[in-house]
Amino acid sequence: MIVDNVSKSFGSLVAVSDVSFSIEPGVTALLGPNGAGKSTLLRVMCGLTPPSSGSVTVAGGNPRTDAAARARIGLVPQQDGVFERDRLHDFVHLAAVLSGVTDPDAAVAGALDAVELDPALERPLGAFSKGMRQRAKVAAALVHDPAVILLDEPLNGLDPKQRRQMITLFHRLGEEGRTVVVSSHVLEEVERFGTRVLVIAKGRLAAQGDFRAIRALMNDQPLTYRIGCSDPRAAAATLLTEGVIVSCEIKGADSVEITTTDAAAFRRRLPAICSAASIRLEELSPLDADLESVFRYLVGP
Repeated sequence: MIVDNVSKSFGSLVAVSDVSFSIEPGVTALLGPNGAGKSTLLRVMCGLTPPSSGSVTVAGGNPRTDAAARARIGLVPQQDGVFERDRLHDFVHLAAVLSGVTDPDAAVAGALDAVELDPALERPLGAFSKGMRQRAKVAAALVHDPAVILLDEPLNGLDPKQRRQMITLFHRLGEEGRTVVVSSHVLEEVERFGTRVLVIAKGRLAAQGDFRAIRALMNDQPLTYRIGCSDPRAAAATLLTEGVIVSCEIKGADSVEITTTDAAAFRRRLPAICSAASIRLEELSPLDADLESVFRYLVGP
């Protein structure tokens, strides 16, 4: 897959600005804050919308004009995009038929098995949980055995077990030689997709390459986390004493927000500190607003 100097504008709004990269088979993460242009870029990459300038080559052709190239792409949009009155089997079967699959029933069975959904489920998709609808969309995207799979925030609404299962599926697809692009706005989430990452911010390509190198760059910037634990005051006091955080704000009896300029040291020390003080650690969450400040740092003024 090759994206060459792609820009996309909607009137005076520039959603994607002069983005270039190439992607090899395997799993690639597309990381960026909400509103960064990830969804627009994915729509251009799969041919749903034309670029204002530049070009995209997927599976040897232009997905906007080459039907054979477009047929080799599977898309999981961020929006639900399901027929709420349909049953699960019918929804995925329709995707198979529209894609010209030779044996739709066998393809549906394989796609639903991949996402661990029961094909015999009778209730309509509108009655599914968010996580189940997400998995139904992934099954519909896989049913025609695509070589390229584009997934826009596919883990939204999934519980921890479902997330692990889905990430395992992404890795398996990549190991089969497919090109898998997964978008996310959650830094901690992307770390589990693989080492290859593209960082998008303000519609521009802010960084690309090995995740560990980019993460090291991000770790040098101020980040704020929410810690949920049984004694937030004691945890914050010890973290301040050891110099791994620069500020903190108690948010209640079981939560504190901290800011650190050494995220790696903070994440490494926090479990040991809680264990030594018999503090029960229940939550560690990065706050999006501060991640966006990191993206702004990468893009520059």
